[in-house]
Amino acid sequence: MTRDIDNPMEAEFGTVAEWTARVAASLGPEYYIPAACRGSGQPAVLDWLLERLGPRPGEVMLDVGAGLGGPAAYATSRTGVQPVLAEPEPGACRAAARLFGAPAVQADATALPFGDATADLAWCLGVLCTAPGAAAQRAMLSQLRRVIRPGGRIGLLVYLAASAELDDPPQGNHFPSSGQLHDLFGQAGLDAVEVAGFRDITQPPPAWADRADAVERELHRRYGHTPELTTADEQSDRIAELLSSGQLTSQVILLRTASPARP
Repeated sequence: MTRDIDNPMEAEFGTVAEWTARVAASLGPEYYIPAACRGSGQPAVLDWLLERLGPRPGEVMLDVGAGLGGPAAYATSRTGVQPVLAEPEPGACRAAARLFGAPAVQADATALPFGDATADLAWCLGVLCTAPGAAAQRAMLSQLRRVIRPGGRIGLLVYLAASAELDDPPQGNHFPSSGQLHDLFGQAGLDAVEVAGFRDITQPPPAWADRADAVERELHRRYGHTPELTTADEQSDRIAELLSSGQLTSQVILLRTASPARP
């Protein structure tokens, strides 16, 4: 269990995000993207999504729950999209600005501060489960649909409950089942076009893994004694254990807009 932290999500995505940016900045630019993809942003997952999203240079790409901005920076380096980051934790916004200089807006995914149909495409990686329940998850998906232009594309990485009850789930996470998720898609006016299991996608290349490991070692050398990093590690470890036991599964999903969302 987490210790001495009232808000584990703030510790994981705020304080530890800023520390991670400091570590990456000290190691050098080649460490920035692997460090800022800590967690959900494996290269093969991002490549799977980018291939299906089909971004073109100059298109506006919204990253919702962007964290440190690593996945958005990866997309920009591969495709030339124009990224806009939306992230609720101010520490993560500062970290993204420090590493990549991308526009980062502090915003909740259930109330995005963008006009209708302002982005060509969007993705949201490992974030849906942080919304507190089905109503908030539906609001998040509806917001994604609202800000995407007609014919736009949305990519998701989601963690799904495969059991009715989870053993000691990480705090602040609410995992829908696969059936519940697809019901939410329909309610938000979205169609799932293509789905793949996260485990079907290959692990990161050695150079990427080595850099990510170097960041982790230095992060723990500097901050391993802190309750914030201990909490963040425990949160990540709980998800890994639930995935390993089969109580959670993970998927990457390509979405397109469907009929108008139902109220």
